[in-house]
Amino acid sequence: MTYSVVGIDHVQLAAPAGCEAEARRFFGEALGWEELPKPEPLRSRGGVWFRCGRHEVHIGVQSDFAPATKAHPAFAVQGLAELRAHLADCGIPTFDDDARKEEGVARFFANDPFGNRLEFLERK
Repeated sequence: MTYSVVGIDHVQLAAPAGCEAEARRFFGEALGWEELPKPEPLRSRGGVWFRCGRHEVHIGVQSDFAPATKAHPAFAVQGLAELRAHLADCGIPTFDDDARKEEGVARFFANDPFGNRLEFLERK
């Protein structure tokens, strides 16, 4: 084989036009992710990009936006309980899911400001 997939570079989440301020509050302030500058040719499309660990999360504008309520990214976390408490302090609801507890995986779900489902998990 002459090629190799080495991993995920970024995940893109869709959002409605004018989403940037809410995205910055949620991903930048509440989650504490670093905002990344978008390349000049892409800036006119709207949206905003963030660094999440070694990866990137791109919030892209979609004209006929509908939130992803089943398909979702899962973010590996250290200090899951602390993150959950922090999100609660920020007024962001979280939802339990113990389906993988026997596997040693603690997790919860939250929605971004646009209704996209996000999973946060910690392997014990």
